[in-house]
Amino acid sequence: MTIVKIEVERFSLTSSKPFDAVVAALKSAIGQPNMVEFFQETRATNSFPDLERVVQSGLGRTDLMLFAEFDLGDILRRETGSKTPRIMRFVVGNPLIMKEMVKHVPDAGSYAPVTLLIDERPDGVHVSYDKMESYLLHYGSSEALAVARNLDTKITTLLRECAS
Repeated sequence: MTIVKIEVERFSLTSSKPFDAVVAALKSAIGQPNMVEFFQETRATNSFPDLERVVQSGLGRTDLMLFAEFDLGDILRRETGSKTPRIMRFVVGNPLIMKEMVKHVPDAGSYAPVTLLIDERPDGVHVSYDKMESYLLHYGSSEALAVARNLDTKITTLLRECAS
């Protein structure tokens, strides 16, 4: 058995925009395919160009898509009967980007697609992302790190846009 410690860098911004506006900005920038249909279509492809076409059709203007969203605050709100907290977790990515990282570092599949967290606090709406580069740094693959850095730039640019 092997246990490895990984130090993770978290990118985080605080926005003065309303929670719903930040969430709407995120959703407007990423593709939101029906994931059941998306995976049926990808499995039905017979070549990589066909697969690539299906993936491209599911991407938004940021070359990212929504795989899943979780309203983490819902259970807490139900427990208290309150309208807060508001906490959403979004699992986003691009299978073609993931492929490039996993090709060089199979463990990258543990970290991708990535999680974006949007939560409302007294000081504003926080948007957070654990940087892919920090997950892959200790594997020593320059190829995977280059892909991870590009992904980090794509995600942090998106989050800055959503928060401003």
